[in-house]
Order: sequence, then C-alpha cells, then structure tokens
Amino acid sequence: MSCPSDDLSWISLFLDAQAAEIGAAQNTLLAYGRDLRDVVHWMDQNKISFASMQKNDVENYLISCDAEGLSRATRARRLSAIKQIYRFAFEENWRGDNPAIQIKGPGRAKRLPQTLEVIEVDRLLDAARQTGRTQADRLRNTCLLELLYATGMRVTELVSLPVTAARGDPRMLLVKGKGGKERLVPLSPPARQALAVWLAERDKADELAQTKGKVASKFLFPSRGKSGHLTRHRFYLLIKELAITGGVSPEKVTPHTLRHAFATHLLANGADLRAIQAMLGHADIATTEIYTHVLDARLAELVHDHHPLSQKNNTVTQVNLPFVEDDTDDT
Repeated sequence: MSCPSDDLSWISLFLDAQAAEIGAAQNTLLAYGRDLRDVVHWMDQNKISFASMQKNDVENYLISCDAEGLSRATRARRLSAIKQIYRFAFEENWRGDNPAIQIKGPGRAKRLPQTLEVIEVDRLLDAARQTGRTQADRLRNTCLLELLYATGMRVTELVSLPVTAARGDPRMLLVKGKGGKERLVPLSPPARQALAVWLAERDKADELAQTKGKVASKFLFPSRGKSGHLTRHRFYLLIKELAITGGVSPEKVTPHTLRHAFATHLLANGADLRAIQAMLGHADIATTEIYTHVLDARLAELVHDHHPLSQKNNTVTQVNLPFVEDDTDDT
C-alpha cells in the first residue's frame, strides 16, 4: 500500500486496520481518532506531517500537552496512539522507522480503584427499585443494577447486551468484551429474578411496538436512539440519580465503581483471583491483582480508625483476664 498523501488518510487507514485485524472496540477506535486528530492539529501549526515527524517533534508535542495541563494519563494515551500509528506505518512500509518508539511516556498515577461498601450497593439497588417514571422504568433500572453488580460487566457490555443472551432463564450470560472476546459470567439469584421480570415487561412493550409497525429490538435494553440501545452516557446519568436517591455520595458512584465493587467484594469473601480475572475479562492477571491492594488499603484503614493504639489519646482499655502460662514459641 502506498503512503497516504495527507495525515487524515493515515488516521483513517490505521483505524480501519485496527477494526479489521484486531477487532478493536468502537470506543477504542473513537479514542484513537480523537487523540490522533489532536496530533494532526498540532502538526499543522508546526508545519509537520506524520511522514516527516521526528523524535524531537514527538517530544515537543508531549511538552505542549503538558503545558496545556493535560493529565499524565491523557499524555500517556496520546503517546501510545502515536506509537501505534507509526508501528502500523512501518508494517505498511510508509516509513522505515518509528520516531516515538524510544520515548518513555509520563506513566500513569498509581491510584487504587474506588469501590463501594456492601451497604452502599444495597442502597443503590433499593433506589433502583423506586426510581423511574413508570413501572417499566423501575424494572429496567433494577435489572441494570442487579446485572452490573452480579457480573462486573463493563458498562458498554451491559447496555449493548443482545436480548438473545437473556432467553431461557440463564444461569450464565455470554458477554462480548474488548476485542470481540467472549466470556461467560454467572448470575446471582437476585439478578436472574430481576432479569426475568424485566424481560417479560420488555417483550410486552416490544410486541406492542410491532403492532404499530416498528421493528423488533435486538437489545435487552432497547432505546429509540441511533444505537438502538440504552447509551453509556444515559446510564452514567441514571446511576448518579440512583446515588442521590439512595443517599450515597454521587462522586463515589459510576458504572465502573460497581465493577470494582463486584471484584473487591468477591475477593473479600474468598473468591479465587483467577476466577475473578475470567469474569472481569482481564487479559492479564496483574490487572486483577490491583484488587488485593484495595483490600490491603481497606484493612489498613480499619486498623487506623479502630485500633486502640491509633486513637488520638493513645489510651488502651485494660481488660482483666485470668493469667495463663504460655510456653509455646512466638513464631
């Protein structure tokens, strides 16, 4: 393939290849596109192109991103996008080098994922049962929350679930994740019940719509919007509403927070890390291991807040116990 004559064609062909060859998710493609178009905007201002860009140009671009106040995570993502498009260009013989390959990114701030206490999840579920203009809305909201907490699905995986996955009172759901990879996730009894009730309500509404000449929806959570299903943005706003109704801080609650809660609560109750990795759809066990650090941090917080020696007055309540001689080792 000959080298494209303009930078936007570079991006277009790169994204087409990502979609066709590795099955990149739509959200991934959109993120690549946004980041690379920003690079093109900067290059236009500096009279540079993908074909002429050198290592010092890439470094100058990252410096400009830092000057704009962009976060380390955003700068790292931008650099990753540049590396990926040049790797593709090298494979297509558009360039004989990758000017970004030796540049080390700013890295990401190491933050533990925010999670929720079990009682906070219970409040969200109670709020879902009460929130909605109609009974159908309340049943849908309950099903969404029950499925999310029971499976730890990503929000895109949840809202785009095909209705066929829910047929037959399933004990497990087949979920299509990143890169088109499929995995099975088990359903808890409350999630199965909420799913069955919502499915009956959804099918009733779908049948009524068909009598009016509308096409049957293929999604479990249909919508009249362009995508045909509930959007990520609408669900994000919904979960904030549920947090307010349930008396949980909205700042703590996002769809991803419930994914973290799913994993953390499973691990706290003795679930195997490999099993959690499979259910979350993590390619690398190291990604799942972050939840062990979440538990360590919570245990440290409990000790700090409740251990007598950690109290401000450093006083210890004495309890008189009968003396028992102990001749065992301390090891």
